[in-house]
Amino acid sequence: MQKIIFIFFFAIIPFLASADGYPINRNIDIKHYSFALNLSDSSNEIFGNTIITIQFKKDSVQSIRLDLVNQSVERQGKGMKIDEVLLNNQSLLYVHEKDELIIQLPSPSTAGAEIQISIQYHGMPFDGLRIGATKFGDRSFFNENWPNRTRHWLPTIDHPYDKATSEFIVKAPAKYKVVSNGLLLEESYLGNNVKLTHWKQSVPVSSWLFVLGVAEFAVQYVDQFKGKSIETWVYSKNREAGFYDFKEPTKKVLEFYTKYVGPFAYEKLANIQTPSVNGGMETSSAIFYGEDLVNGKRDERTRNIVIHEIAHQWFGNAVTETTWDDAWLSEGFATYFTLLFIENEYGKAEFDKGIQKAKKSVFDMSVKMPQFSIISDRTAEKEVVTTGLTYQKGAWILHMLRNLVGDASFQKGIQLYYAKYFNANATTNQFREEMERASGKDLKLFFKQWLYQPINPIINANWSFDGTQQKLKITLAQVQNGDMVFDLSIEIGYYIKGTSVPKVLKVQLNKKEQIFTIPVNGLPEKIVVDPNNKLLSSIYYTN
Repeated sequence: MQKIIFIFFFAIIPFLASADGYPINRNIDIKHYSFALNLSDSSNEIFGNTIITIQFKKDSVQSIRLDLVNQSVERQGKGMKIDEVLLNNQSLLYVHEKDELIIQLPSPSTAGAEIQISIQYHGMPFDGLRIGATKFGDRSFFNENWPNRTRHWLPTIDHPYDKATSEFIVKAPAKYKVVSNGLLLEESYLGNNVKLTHWKQSVPVSSWLFVLGVAEFAVQYVDQFKGKSIETWVYSKNREAGFYDFKEPTKKVLEFYTKYVGPFAYEKLANIQTPSVNGGMETSSAIFYGEDLVNGKRDERTRNIVIHEIAHQWFGNAVTETTWDDAWLSEGFATYFTLLFIENEYGKAEFDKGIQKAKKSVFDMSVKMPQFSIISDRTAEKEVVTTGLTYQKGAWILHMLRNLVGDASFQKGIQLYYAKYFNANATTNQFREEMERASGKDLKLFFKQWLYQPINPIINANWSFDGTQQKLKITLAQVQNGDMVFDLSIEIGYYIKGTSVPKVLKVQLNKKEQIFTIPVNGLPEKIVVDPNNKLLSSIYYTN
């Protein structure tokens, strides 16, 4: 019977493969998930009841597809098993195979109608929800959903394109505190050593941003930002160190991004210690930080990770890439906006140090990954969707874009982009369109040469001086491998004998080799190509 249903379902579901290969169903919109979970100390098995609110965009939808990992021998028996699927207390037919849950509706849909489907299930998570010891040996429950691991413990559309509001209603042993997205609605002792905790987020996000942390926490309500709580959640045994580490610079970061980009989307901002990640994870309104970052030193690494993950609340969370192909809209942006905050708060010298370090990383990584372009056909279903280049080269592309269009147009474009796609999804082309609108420039070539191919420019430079004609001749040659020729706006600084400050001119290099002749007053002593570090290029001087 199940086999027959399985074939029938696939014949009627209008799945459309997205640019990254995920089977998108444009005919439905999931509006809300309600995740009820029972956790215990006697077993790593979880019991869930997920109620999903679905709106139909079209008539005649007959089935719903979700991601949920099966129990399997390959996973040592771990995974999820469906107990029942209900609509209005009526059992629905379903097939749960190959990590997909396909639910048959009792009748075809009507466009605009909403239904609520209840999915009851249980199992031991193979991934996604980490159940185990903290660094102190204490039991805990923490998720790690990125990029597509939500399906290991929650039935969802496990892809960035679909955004929904959510709530977690968790029953767990009373000794634990529970943290999740949004606002705390209830915390009640039910007897028999069981406590119920209910969190609800009324802002839609993609499923990888759902968050759950269950541990013996110490909690500090640090401050407020525009009426929204700033909180710290760390292990009780790390109370003093964690409260110190996370007190700064959260509020300053929220203030800066709100002013520079646009409004903070979420109901609170909690910084949370976890064993489930090593660095940080930008889960919306409740950010995870690797447990070893809490050391009571408030060091630069922890500080910069805090800045980066808060930047994600704007880029990646509020404005989310439509497919994994455009993951730089999340990681490249968060990396560059970390540097923008550092520039604003700690000075230009600290920004310059960070952007130079990013450049070195790009060229080091490009040697190891010579075929990696920032945008390409990638899917989290089959491969890694980001590398260090997504972060560091993505940041450098924004740095060059800012210098190309100017500070005012760059900020205006960022604000237009954020406002237009706030709490929605965007593509790189849509970002480019807003930057073009703000700057009045055609940016198609800039985006094409930096984002869609893997090669970076390498420039050989030499110069000579004609004392009779008082002219400086500068030759620039692009010597990167292949036939790729960049169109580059380049600054050249030249030092006149007896001066310590260069004179700077701007040239356009758009051929394999070009000669630029410049009249000068005085005797040049040296030239510096890209003296202000505005170009992602290796420069070599041949004289």
